[in-house]
Amino acid sequence: MKKIGLFFGSFNPIHIGHLILANYILENSDMDELWFVVSPQNPFKEKKSLLKDHNRLDMVEMAIKNYPKMRASNVEFSLPTPSYTIDTLTYLKEKHPDYSFSLIMGEDNLNGLHKWKNSDVLIKNHHIIVYPRVFEGEKEDSEYLQHENISMIEAPVIELSATEIRNMIKAGKNVRPMLPPEVFDYLDGSSFYR
Repeated sequence: MKKIGLFFGSFNPIHIGHLILANYILENSDMDELWFVVSPQNPFKEKKSLLKDHNRLDMVEMAIKNYPKMRASNVEFSLPTPSYTIDTLTYLKEKHPDYSFSLIMGEDNLNGLHKWKNSDVLIKNHHIIVYPRVFEGEKEDSEYLQHENISMIEAPVIELSATEIRNMIKAGKNVRPMLPPEVFDYLDGSSFYR
């Protein structure tokens, strides 16, 4: 059975932190592939600064072209919005019954997992790999970490956010070191985020 890690996000834009994390997880797990699932709309985020779906998908494809075990997925583009992870996983399992899907999420998301649609079903039926994040608020030892389907991976903590990058672009600051070269060139030749 092929093992696929699903890394969901708006990737608005994808940055080197995403690639470092994805590569680390691939190199330190038994996954065959990692898919960047570009989300049309996160139910917990506002949509106003979100680039069009195809622009964000294009950037992910550009960023991972030299990583043979990484894929860009537009699976959520054809599903109802807002996108709920459990619905996407159910759809993918039906479409690829011979694949095993793991969910990759940040530690900050784990603390709010109880708010997700059908979170109990999600945890029961899928392996979840949690990577460390720096986040505001109390760092609590989530009861979820005791669950047999949830494992913490000691990936490097990258303090880099797409929001920060968008704000820097808007302010006319240099973001070249934070982005894959192809993504920098794509954004530099556009009016995106300005």
